[in-house]
Amino acid sequence: MPDFFLFINEILWGSVMIYLLLGAGIWFTFRSGFIQFRYIRLFARSLITSVRPQPGGLSSFQALCVSLAARFGNGNLAGVALAVTAGGPGAVFWMWVSALIGMATAFAECSLSQLYKERDQNQQFRGGPAWYLARGLGMRWLGVLFSVLLLIAYGLIFNTMQANAVAGAVHFAFAMPGGMAGVVLALLSLLFILRGMHGVARLMQWVVPVMAVLWVGASLLITLWHADQLPHILMLIVKSAFGWEEAAAGTLGYTLSQAITSGFQRGMLSNEAGLGSTPNVAAAAVSWPPHPAAQGIVQMIGVVIDTIVVSTASAMIILLADEYATRPASDGIQLMQHALVSLTGNWGAGFVAFVILLFALTSIVVNYLYAENNLVFLRLHNKKNVWLLRATTLTMVMAGSLVSLPVVWQIADVVMALMALINLMALLLLSPVVTIIAGDYLRQRKLGIRPVFDPKRYPEIERQLAPGAWDEVPRE
Repeated sequence: MPDFFLFINEILWGSVMIYLLLGAGIWFTFRSGFIQFRYIRLFARSLITSVRPQPGGLSSFQALCVSLAARFGNGNLAGVALAVTAGGPGAVFWMWVSALIGMATAFAECSLSQLYKERDQNQQFRGGPAWYLARGLGMRWLGVLFSVLLLIAYGLIFNTMQANAVAGAVHFAFAMPGGMAGVVLALLSLLFILRGMHGVARLMQWVVPVMAVLWVGASLLITLWHADQLPHILMLIVKSAFGWEEAAAGTLGYTLSQAITSGFQRGMLSNEAGLGSTPNVAAAAVSWPPHPAAQGIVQMIGVVIDTIVVSTASAMIILLADEYATRPASDGIQLMQHALVSLTGNWGAGFVAFVILLFALTSIVVNYLYAENNLVFLRLHNKKNVWLLRATTLTMVMAGSLVSLPVVWQIADVVMALMALINLMALLLLSPVVTIIAGDYLRQRKLGIRPVFDPKRYPEIERQLAPGAWDEVPRE
């Protein structure tokens, strides 16, 4: 059975899903009018505007920080280390390319989740792929299937992977038993979860920037400390990306396909563009300007921060340590710890353990919020089911800290691939709507006015929207 799931994963994530996510990113780059390149110079302004609080929901900045909390995790450290080990330095270059292309997919799915959002019984905005499957395509049954798959993957299994990484890191650094790390992680997760979406969002808008600055700042200091090696590292990344380094050396080394596959796989799994997870929180925001595309643009910034900033920070540590080709690719977190120890001394292992604890904690909390959001869509959001989900989530965290569950993680990868297939199908079928949203936003920007979405201009879309979602948008 383990070999069967490994075989399926190699087919799905080794080729099929990479090509589909890449193809979707290129398609939406064209359909959105190259919006990620046209607005990249305005990202700073969009980020500043996103901080503005709005009544009735999360601010765009809070939604961005919550989505980044889910993106940040084991993959940004261990995943990057394994990608460089498997694909060589060139994997970093293709990781950057995947982010630039994936930004368009993130724009599409987050704009659609904003468009088709609706209010729950507590007047909180809810939305995500399940909602635009139901409202935009009239396929509620497929939305139900997506929600069930997301509950399995994000509500349960992925949290064991985060807990296992934390347990391994603290044991390596401090010889602390994995079970003790699991108890601490589970208790901290429960304290966060009990605050609800709005409480978590208020915390994440402070915690996430601090986490990012802590890790990126450390990487930047180490890079400056070894500034003489920086030109060589950058040239190595570019040359290895196209196989020039190996060709010049007359050796086989890492193949071009290994670099491309490892880079794209790590980039896409880390920034989650197209996988259907981020739209679950993007819908909870009250966009400013009041237009679905505004939230799509803010969430594109999340792809840049996650992959081009945070994951690159991890890659620089691995490449500067120059141990990726000599150590076995069995445990990515320990690869990162060994790399930092070789660069800075013994304290590096403890620092990595602390950072992965923060990354994993925030990721577990937001994974749970994504799962609870889909309980609403399934009409199962009551006190009994919410507490059952909480108990199961914490149990899986404990289980992940005590034992390695490779078969379960392989099943999770298959489930995530099915989620992504459903989401990408919905995005492609709704691509005319994405074109309308992007065109409407760009048209108003070109006229020099603040974009405001008026559903009355698009009667076919207006009929699909939830009552009250866009009737009274804020104008000032």
